[in-house]
Amino acid sequence: MKAIRIHLHGGPERMSRDDLQKPVPGSGQALVQVKAAGVNFIDIYQRDGLYPVELPYTLGLEGAGIVESVAPGVKGLNAGDRVAFAGAAGSYAQYTVVPAEKLVTIPAELSYRQAAAAMLQGMTAHYLSHSTYPLKQGDSCLIHAAAGGVGLLLVQLAKLCGARVLATVSTEKKAELAGSAGADLVILYSRRDFEDEVREYTNGQGVNVVYDSVGESTFLKSLNCLKKRGTLVSFGQSSGKITNFDPSILGSKGSLYLTRPSIFDYIADRESLQARAVAIFNWIVSGQLRLNIYNAYQLSEAAQAHRDLASRKSSGKLILLP
Repeated sequence: MKAIRIHLHGGPERMSRDDLQKPVPGSGQALVQVKAAGVNFIDIYQRDGLYPVELPYTLGLEGAGIVESVAPGVKGLNAGDRVAFAGAAGSYAQYTVVPAEKLVTIPAELSYRQAAAAMLQGMTAHYLSHSTYPLKQGDSCLIHAAAGGVGLLLVQLAKLCGARVLATVSTEKKAELAGSAGADLVILYSRRDFEDEVREYTNGQGVNVVYDSVGESTFLKSLNCLKKRGTLVSFGQSSGKITNFDPSILGSKGSLYLTRPSIFDYIADRESLQARAVAIFNWIVSGQLRLNIYNAYQLSEAAQAHRDLASRKSSGKLILLP
């Protein structure tokens, strides 16, 4: 079988398309034929060594496919089942073994591409809007990178919660996407200062919460966009790692809260994983949540997919087709 692996940390050129033996499921595992794999920033962080992994390493933490076989003793799964997963390494491959407890059934109405596009980013948008800072009717939020894979889903879920949504994007095309997702105010940050725009729109009050996946370049100005006792949810670092942070700033700016969540803590148990995945799938099936798949790449094009995602020129979800 073919798999995309790294033998050394570094840029996209470190990704190699290797020939491997088809894996055999061990205790509590299932062998999945991968039909679609999600491409995410965490894959880039693992590739370049920001999040170190044991080498050689098969990339990819999200996918959808068909159960080919299960280990003895595994209950509730059968060969031929359509499943999706997140948080299990190895989806950049034609086959991968996945702990059975991390697999969720795909509704008949969803394709493999949709399921792979929905898992990590959909559940990220879910835990951000429903758990880390549970949005409610009348709340206001600022969402950075609102035309990205998580951003477009988060805008929609925030509106479903009844919140006012302020969104930042980099281009006119992305502004149209964020607006069509339901954002009440779309800020083209390449032309206008988003802090000034937020303050003007909220009559100087600021927002209840900022969802920031950008990191270093937006961090301090995001704090300035918050109401007193507001919350900054820093869940990514596409522009670089936040360094030299003095927590006393939180007090001087209005007793603010700062959190750096990880999805894997929010889907650590089977019940949480199942509940979030089912909620996302149901919203997609009902038409309340729309996916935007930016591009689908062949497995051999994985390096280009990483370049496109890192360039921040893409919008929506990128997937691989093993």
